[in-house]
Amino acid sequence: MKTINPPFSLNGSHLRTFEKIFTHPASHNLAWRDVLAMFTHLGAVVEDRENRLRITLHGHILSLLEPRTKEVGSIEELVKLRHLLEMAETSALAPFRTVDHLLVVIDRHRARLFSAEMNDTAPQVILPYEPEEYFRHLHDGRDFFSGKEKTAPGSFFEPVAKAIKNARKILLFGVGTGTSCEMDQFVLWLKKHHADLAGRISGTLAIDEHHLTEGQILAKAREFYGHHCLL
Repeated sequence: MKTINPPFSLNGSHLRTFEKIFTHPASHNLAWRDVLAMFTHLGAVVEDRENRLRITLHGHILSLLEPRTKEVGSIEELVKLRHLLEMAETSALAPFRTVDHLLVVIDRHRARLFSAEMNDTAPQVILPYEPEEYFRHLHDGRDFFSGKEKTAPGSFFEPVAKAIKNARKILLFGVGTGTSCEMDQFVLWLKKHHADLAGRISGTLAIDEHHLTEGQILAKAREFYGHHCLL
């Protein structure tokens, strides 16, 4: 199951546009202006003589008819944008170096990995991935934008496990409880597929992620490790 991460050069509005392209269900307000601005930032966008747009990214080219609407409004267009970003990903997801402590903040939309120092640095972000075959088998394209598109449960557990494999101790933060808690599902999945990693989990904590800044989340992690005499 493939996962793609935002390029490190993306932030602000460009990062939000990137996340919208991979949002499940699909975003209703993905503006072409923002999409082209993001690709211009990452690569190049030119208009040829036939009124087509040519997007070039890391040697890969996508040719599109010049958009006639303000927003991306079809499955085909969105899948092409996703596919270009996937092809342009130049290297496989690299695991963290060997570290003593790692924080993973996970929900159904993404996993954020913070390094051992727990400083205010940008996390590594892993997004769920929906296989392209899903889109080819949609009978009603409206499902794609109506909220019926579902991300496969655990569609990014394996890439997360790969990224954290060098951590000696792992702290998990998540939201929700029971089957609605991606953190709990991830722990169960690790116990079944990567028992060694499951054994390195120092603790799990349900948090109100939407009302906490990343700095406050990291402070909670430092507090946890300090209280357990792990730092």
